[in-house]
Amino acid sequence: MAAALGLSACGGGDAEGSGSKTVRVTLANHVWTDNIKKALPEFEKQTGLKVEITQLGEDQLSDQYNVKLNAGSSDIDVMMYRPLQEGKQFAKNKYLADLTDKVKANKDWNWGDFKAGPVQATTYEDKVVGVPIITEQEVLYYRKDLLKKAGYTNPPKTLDELKSMAAKIKSQNPGVAGFVARTGKSPAVTQFSSFLYSFGGDFVDSNGKSAVNSPEAKQAYAFYGGLIKDLGPANVSTDMGWPEAMAIFTQGKAAFYTEANSLYKNATDPAKSKVSGSVGFAPFPAGPAGSKPYSIPSWALGVNDASNNKANAWKFIEWATSKQQTLDNEKAGVPGGRTSVAEDPAATATYPKDLVEANSEMAKNGVGHDRPLVVKVAEAREIVGQPIVDAITGKDAGASADAANEKFQKFLDDENK
Repeated sequence: MAAALGLSACGGGDAEGSGSKTVRVTLANHVWTDNIKKALPEFEKQTGLKVEITQLGEDQLSDQYNVKLNAGSSDIDVMMYRPLQEGKQFAKNKYLADLTDKVKANKDWNWGDFKAGPVQATTYEDKVVGVPIITEQEVLYYRKDLLKKAGYTNPPKTLDELKSMAAKIKSQNPGVAGFVARTGKSPAVTQFSSFLYSFGGDFVDSNGKSAVNSPEAKQAYAFYGGLIKDLGPANVSTDMGWPEAMAIFTQGKAAFYTEANSLYKNATDPAKSKVSGSVGFAPFPAGPAGSKPYSIPSWALGVNDASNNKANAWKFIEWATSKQQTLDNEKAGVPGGRTSVAEDPAATATYPKDLVEANSEMAKNGVGHDRPLVVKVAEAREIVGQPIVDAITGKDAGASADAANEKFQKFLDDENK
């Protein structure tokens, strides 16, 4: 039965200590958490362990981690964390235990089954510090009816095609934008990242230096900003996050929209969307460097390095990230970290077929981050997001990128002191 649960055969009591039969697990409010809680009795019955869950909202979770981890507290064993938001800070401060040997130990559990992009994001200085549990990629949402009216039989395969198709549809349909996306300085950074990578750029180069004024980055800023400025909604604001951009799309006011695939039900649910019956999904369109959308873990599980119960903490993670639990969550609409589950028809039977195909395609070339990989993420997003806003408002994107590059390099220098 241990194999069915995704557990290794190792018993309690190793050098790391598993003296306590109670595993203390801190989780965020999420559908994933609700599903895992329902399945817990099975895990407790098979292992003889008791799981004590603390469930918190994101802000409360961050506050608790800041206090307890900084104090070296041992009363958290397993922690649900955001690899791209606090992962580098936690790993750098040695809050996260090294799981490299653990993930390789159980062949049946199969670490090689996890998607490459998310694994990249839960690895720090060649050490595995977390296991992805919830993943997402950026996809193209589009209106099938508007494409058909314009004479198009397929969605755009390239960013240039996206631009030309959006322009034609906008000209044919007064009051409908050709394209919509996030515009807020910080919120837009994540969705802009796929444009940046597809133009061949990144936030930081291979030498750890700021790259936000590279030729590729300048082209990406100008392209993204230009799409919204020229083909976006009339009088578009520069403070839209996903709820505002999604609302424009679901109210029938835009033809194309690039956004996280995890939000798709907002567009396909008739109770939330006026265009639910005509929404299509496609892979992120290719730029000069190909189609390179982000493929990230929005959440992962790690072990508190100060825990005295690491062996049992790992048993919980091994079970919670097993193929069966991943499958059960994927069926409930929570995309997990495993390639085999993502490709299992049973896992995606309730998903739109074209979304499943797009997800599979993008997992192959996905980039494992959607923002700068730094400790002070919020501050970095404000800096690298400024050229997005400037491009949308018609300012010189190149000059803005130069200013942002100087500021971001100083930020990186200060952070690396």
